[in-house]
Amino acid sequence: MKLDLTSGEYTQNDVAQLLASGDDSTHTQLRVANSGIAYLSKDVGSDNLGGVALRFETWVAGNSYVGQDAGADDAWVGRIYNALKENWPNPKHSYLDMF
Repeated sequence: MKLDLTSGEYTQNDVAQLLASGDDSTHTQLRVANSGIAYLSKDVGSDNLGGVALRFETWVAGNSYVGQDAGADDAWVGRIYNALKENWPNPKHSYLDMF
């Protein structure tokens, strides 16, 4: 699943669905393309950053950062939602590890 941030009209429920769509059995990184599309990437760390405006820290597999549990965690979803709102369209940094 991908989430279009360009209109600014996305909701916490949209972010919850994005997080829930992930596979918690592999390392994952939330990235936002230069075009404003947020997506979950299996490329993590500094791998394949062409066209990426910003990225979150790598979420280690098995910690419920993505998957159904993550999408159901209102506090976690709220943190990610707020970090996206604060950093798009004008990212404070290209790498977010404290949000």
